[in-house]
Amino acid sequence: MIRRWSVRVRIALICGGAIAAVGVAVLALTFLLLHHVITTEPVDLVPSQRQALEHLGPSSDPAQAAALKTQINRDQEELRTTFHERTVNALARDSLLTLALLSVAAAGTGWVASVRVLAPFARITRTVQRRARGGPRERLVTAGPPDELRDLAETLEDLLARLDAAVEGQWRFVANASHELKTPLAINRTLLEVALGRPEASPELTQLGGTLLEVNARHERLIDGLLTLARSEHAAFRPVALDLADVARRVTDQARAEAGRVGVRITRDLVAAPLLGDPVLLERLTLNLVQNAIRHNRPEGWAKVSTTTTSETVVLIVENSGPEVAEYEIPGLFEPFRQQEGRTSSVAGSGLGLSIVRSVARAHGGEVSGVPLPAGGLRVQVVLPAPVGGHADDGRGRDDG
Repeated sequence: MIRRWSVRVRIALICGGAIAAVGVAVLALTFLLLHHVITTEPVDLVPSQRQALEHLGPSSDPAQAAALKTQINRDQEELRTTFHERTVNALARDSLLTLALLSVAAAGTGWVASVRVLAPFARITRTVQRRARGGPRERLVTAGPPDELRDLAETLEDLLARLDAAVEGQWRFVANASHELKTPLAINRTLLEVALGRPEASPELTQLGGTLLEVNARHERLIDGLLTLARSEHAAFRPVALDLADVARRVTDQARAEAGRVGVRITRDLVAAPLLGDPVLLERLTLNLVQNAIRHNRPEGWAKVSTTTTSETVVLIVENSGPEVAEYEIPGLFEPFRQQEGRTSSVAGSGLGLSIVRSVARAHGGEVSGVPLPAGGLRVQVVLPAPVGGHADDGRGRDDG
């Protein structure tokens, strides 16, 4: 439980607890010494008792003398008891009250001090979070003495600079490699199409050209997928306001032709789902899910696309019939170059569809999960954060087409 408390709370509790512990120890030692003094030190006689003892002489009655001394001892014990009850008990009560107030004051002082001490750490954390989300490259190092905080900020600044350089280098490499690879593929496609368009092309040449065109198209899809995957992981985009239901509606309209060719029936249940994001990446995310639902299906199967919202999230759900999927196989489907068995389409995939979905979802601060359906097939759910001030599902904008 204590580990879940914030550092400020723990510092405040440590300060208050330290004062309380030291105060209790001091008070305990003080009262022990005071009790020892009260019980061992002699009590001065009152004048009447002193005069009575002075009048006792050798000729005094021994019984009378013993009774007088007993009375004096009893009076002294009563004085000790009265002093202890009236003075020591009151002192203990007031001391404990003062100690409690001092402990609360120490805890408050520790809280205030922790706020001031941890304020630079909070600024560093917010800056790192903004930079991690693709924000401006603000510097972490601020003006201040060369202390441990500045050393930490400089170390993090150096680490982030190295990470930025690595990501930029990776992004440039992927972009350049994709461009260099796509150019010859485009040339090959053009040459093949020209060759196949000649009237004198033999059937063998036509068959070979069609095969080469299919291979070429697969390579182009693979390069496009790698480029999209790298872009989504780089997360260097400026989010704009859009409706995920509109994106899903447009994607399903485009996919109906392919679904009709393989005999898959598409339905949708779309509710207005506003959010902030990259339109191109979110359209690719939705397209990949819908294409997977069509291609990893069975003849005369079905696929359903739906959107919904809560006060904090926007949810896209794509379900489809198809072959049975084991629960332990689900995590592997979201890894690059992993393909699900059973296809209704002859179009070869690149194995990047669901990995792109996961990467795009994470770039938008969301997550994706999959659940196998009891009768076969898969249910994939993408949960994205709703914009600040967004509203929950009110039932408007529903599309059951």
